[in-house]
Amino acid sequence: MASANLTVEVVSPEKRVWSGEATMVSARTLEGDIGILPDHAPLLGILVEGTVSIKSTDGSSHDFAMSGGFISVSKNRVSVLGEEQAN
Repeated sequence: MASANLTVEVVSPEKRVWSGEATMVSARTLEGDIGILPDHAPLLGILVEGTVSIKSTDGSSHDFAMSGGFISVSKNRVSVLGEEQAN
């Protein structure tokens, strides 16, 4: 049986930051660091200051520094609504 992928979307209040297919997402929430793989249980979490990391299906990695926000997981869909930190 082929493993499913995650459909991920990272948005800020101003724009869509990134979207695509991924094999893993990690983030820091109020409850601690979490890792999300395909078929993860449904989840709604509050992001704290930290990095949201995404491993794309093509093997590339994408890191986004967030100052807060929310993460939602349901049926292999991951939505991250966050405020990106200014560099």
